[in-house]
Amino acid sequence: MYFIYIVLGLTICNAQNKQILYEWESPAQSLMLNPGTNVESQYHYGFPFLSQIHINAGASGVSTFDIFGEDGRDINDKIRDKIFELDNNDFFTVNQQLELINFGWRSKNDIYFSGGIYQELDVIAYFPKDFAILAWEGNRDYLGYEFDFSDINLQGDLFTVYHFGINKQVSNKLTMGFRLKVYSSMLSFRSKNNTGTFTTTQTDGTNNVYEHTISNLDLGVETSGYASLRDAESNGERTSSLIGGAFFGGNVGVGIDAGVTYAVTNQLEATASILDLGAIFHRKDTENYRASGNYTLDGIELIFPEIVDGEPTFPYYDNLEDEIEREIPIDTLTTNYSQFRPAKINAGLTYNFGRTINRSGDCDCRNMGGKRTTVEAVGLQYYSVFRPKGAQIAGTIFYRRRFAEWLSAKATYTLDSYSAKNIGLGVSVKLGQVNFYVAADNLLDYGNIAKAKSVSLQLGFNVIVDQE
Repeated sequence: MYFIYIVLGLTICNAQNKQILYEWESPAQSLMLNPGTNVESQYHYGFPFLSQIHINAGASGVSTFDIFGEDGRDINDKIRDKIFELDNNDFFTVNQQLELINFGWRSKNDIYFSGGIYQELDVIAYFPKDFAILAWEGNRDYLGYEFDFSDINLQGDLFTVYHFGINKQVSNKLTMGFRLKVYSSMLSFRSKNNTGTFTTTQTDGTNNVYEHTISNLDLGVETSGYASLRDAESNGERTSSLIGGAFFGGNVGVGIDAGVTYAVTNQLEATASILDLGAIFHRKDTENYRASGNYTLDGIELIFPEIVDGEPTFPYYDNLEDEIEREIPIDTLTTNYSQFRPAKINAGLTYNFGRTINRSGDCDCRNMGGKRTTVEAVGLQYYSVFRPKGAQIAGTIFYRRRFAEWLSAKATYTLDSYSAKNIGLGVSVKLGQVNFYVAADNLLDYGNIAKAKSVSLQLGFNVIVDQE
């Protein structure tokens, strides 16, 4: 006899890719977060393009309300205050995932195989504080101050991932899993490890009062996929160019995921996983730009010759542009480069207590004397992702409660780079063979969502088949 559960999920979570884990989630989602999770189903598959859709965006130090909220303050004052409040370690992120295919099945030797394809967009930009001040305030009040080009740090990737994994309960207490990933990059850009300064000083004994100096500049941008996309756009073929790059367009990479679940006791369970331990090797369609050198501008000397009718005046700014390009040339290169994926670490500790629930009848062959499924549970969850300027970390404590066979709920508190008051709530409802769950973070900001520093939306549609 087969039981088919249609799982429809709508989850709002924080913009660091950390997702609230629920025991009623489908194997498709649980395995993607931890290849070594406990899997009780016989097989599963996701509806194409619907098994997981995930979009989030966030800023670590500013919200929409901080700038555009109607609080009686002038918007220019609010922008200026935020520019000085933020520092160059604050960041802005956008992440989007679309699951194209996801499937899994249990073999005769009790190994659970899974695989699929998903598309991901991942962008992070650090706040360039020095140049934000320069753009907003100008340099009149910053004579002698060195505006640092190292503040310019950003990267973005659009790629497709092909993955295949195995999961096995190896003992009464331990379940392990591994996943191999192949990345196919469609579009990539990054600018980091920049050096150099821009300084304005006051001079004496010259025709001009101020001297502007760029010193030891080494500024670069690496791209792949951009050149062909630019050419395709000029020919009206941008979409076909992106789709072509999605299916092994030339810039490929490899990575692995690994995870474990360990039943410390029948009530206490520990989990851990590391995801995206790998790199993409950009070998085709690369176009890199680098500007380096030194330059000093002590003003433009204006010349006022007699102008005959129809003759133009001196091309001051064209000459200045040519002079800067001569002193600080911009080189366009097609060199190869490699890029490590931002590895992610998940860990959790769950304590189950209260009345025991026996979901599968008199005998649970998938449990083998391991953890109990109970009415209540409390736990801790840890998440981190490695970024260019260090790890972004989040921690969660949660309480889960099953009120009835058809109703469960989970409350969470999360401390992360965005907020110290992130309260979340998840609810799961099972009506017949249909299981619907909804979860939300940042509930305290729902009275005015513009006050939230991160907004995220995730939904999924999967089929899970258990066999008795």
